[in-house]
Amino acid sequence: MKAVVFHAIGDIRVDDVPEPVIEHPKDAIVRLTASAICGTDLHFVRGTFSDMKKGQILGHEGVGVVEAVGPEVRDIEVGQRVIIPSTIGCGECQFCTKGFYAQCDNANPLGKRAGTAFYGGPEGGGGYKGLQAEKARCAWADVNLVPIPDAISDDQAILMSDILPTGWFGADLAEIEEGDHVLVFGCGPVGQMAIASAKLMGGKVIAVDRLPDRLAMARNQGVEVINFDEVDVPDAVLKLTDGDGARRVIDAVGVDAQHAHAGPDKPGLLGKAKELVEQYAIESAARKFASHFQAGDNPSQVLDWAVECIAKAGTIAIIGVYPPGDRTFPIGMAMNKNVTLRMGNGNHRRYYDVLIEHVLAGRLDPQRILTQTEPMTGAIDAYKAFDERQPGWMKVELEPAG
Repeated sequence: MKAVVFHAIGDIRVDDVPEPVIEHPKDAIVRLTASAICGTDLHFVRGTFSDMKKGQILGHEGVGVVEAVGPEVRDIEVGQRVIIPSTIGCGECQFCTKGFYAQCDNANPLGKRAGTAFYGGPEGGGGYKGLQAEKARCAWADVNLVPIPDAISDDQAILMSDILPTGWFGADLAEIEEGDHVLVFGCGPVGQMAIASAKLMGGKVIAVDRLPDRLAMARNQGVEVINFDEVDVPDAVLKLTDGDGARRVIDAVGVDAQHAHAGPDKPGLLGKAKELVEQYAIESAARKFASHFQAGDNPSQVLDWAVECIAKAGTIAIIGVYPPGDRTFPIGMAMNKNVTLRMGNGNHRRYYDVLIEHVLAGRLDPQRILTQTEPMTGAIDAYKAFDERQPGWMKVELEPAG
């Protein structure tokens, strides 16, 4: 079968690979009808999240039809349309039973202390083959496959594999109360879903980015926007919040943040020197080996702004990806503001009942951020366009059978 395969930093290809097989009695095999490209995939390709193994199939977003099930699968049936949540849980351990599927004790083959297991990632993430492929093996099928109501299309469902639940997770972590100012950093796909989720929870949202098409999409959601190439971000936030700062902040960017290219926040020589130190301290391989795929130039940008812009006793929710080697955080300022920090990988399976209800009722519309549908054979060009943040390339769906 065809799949998008990681070969090295900056080197991905569409290859012929063996079809997956059932390896455990609770497995299922799903024929993918839709996959997608995510910013997290770019972290691996850029080298800002290391430990990727040559030959790994990329992708952690998938929708498809069940082709086969193991002998101990009870609830999922052959022929069902299903969403594949990005993170994997067993459904039975001490964390899964409390809704912390991303911290499952059993899903990661490296052991209970190894952390989140997910598709298409490095060895530390369990080594599960990814979903940018024609077929995939899905572990603990009864837990990790979500039947799709007939009224939800594949174009809607593919955004519910990762992007919508991650955005909702970020808004949930932020502990939003009615009327709170909610500052969302990043107006990419996850940021757009975090904005929509925060609004639904009653927040007054302010969104920050520098790309016109992303800011326009956020503005179309009816929120205030800040272009960090034009104004000083902390100053703009204070003006919009009566001098208090935002009570809730969501970081939907992560380690590949970019600095301002113009305006008052454009870094000077000292700022650029600080950025270079951080770039090489966090993931130096991204600087040595990446070619077309370039890492962000200011790894701690959003964390610095988040702590500066947060109101006293506010909550910062971090859902942007940071690698294990990143140890840069303005802890002193956060401590002195009595800030609450909440962060992590999305417990996707926890949220599907409420998200399906919202989508069916029209309160959330994930499909509106889907801007491209490409055959999997064109995945490399699609990756490049998405990496370059070309205008109009917000979210790319891949058709594995294309």
